[in-house]
Amino acid sequence: MKKNNILNITINPETKKTVLEKILLYIEKPTGFLHIVSLNSENMVVATEDDLFKRVIETAQIKIVDGIGVVLAGRWLGIEVGERVTGVGLMEDLLKVASDRRLRVLMIGGKENLALQLAQCYNNRFLKAMFKGLQGIKSIQNPDTVEEEKIFSIVADYKPHLVFVAFGSPDQELWIARHKKEFSNCVVMGVGGAFDYLSGKVIRAPGIIQKVGFEWLFRLVNQPWRWKRQLRLFKFKGLILQEKWKKK
Repeated sequence: MKKNNILNITINPETKKTVLEKILLYIEKPTGFLHIVSLNSENMVVATEDDLFKRVIETAQIKIVDGIGVVLAGRWLGIEVGERVTGVGLMEDLLKVASDRRLRVLMIGGKENLALQLAQCYNNRFLKAMFKGLQGIKSIQNPDTVEEEKIFSIVADYKPHLVFVAFGSPDQELWIARHKKEFSNCVVMGVGGAFDYLSGKVIRAPGIIQKVGFEWLFRLVNQPWRWKRQLRLFKFKGLILQEKWKKK
């Protein structure tokens, strides 16, 4: 049987519609916690270097194909990847769902109290839902016990339906997985820089640039400090070439 994976990471072909249906079904009858992971070229390279991160990705109940590089790699390798579903786009859809269904939403992370500012903004915009924002943790690589205890005390009291964590990948996914017990009965999603985009602090690439696969270049021009991270894109291309060669 043909394996539907790229770089030994299982790809579950999804559409935004099927993803939203799964999330809504879980919210109606929550069991454990639901972890959503966004796949892109950068974090898939990290998964080839970090076994723990790879296990976290593989055990996530929902994996969305966020990066255009993964979509193009799938086409080239003959792997079905489904519809491209961006993390920012899915988060926006879930915020609307929260309003329609009167859900509680918790935003953790980001910079300069961005989560708190976004929560206040959405409380004014979506009057039927409830939003709470937390700065969270100063150093996600070395989280402070007191900081974490404060977060999970709020989680236990607030009982959010949706949790968005913006610590950057892979740190946010590893942190979420470590605390799956504390996030019981929650839909939890690592959203990286989504808070920056939604707040308007960072300009998102125009749709046409995203479609042709040059969003990475747009980001690099606007955020030149990302150049080291962008090197992973070249490694991703090399790994995909190796995988293609093995298939011959």
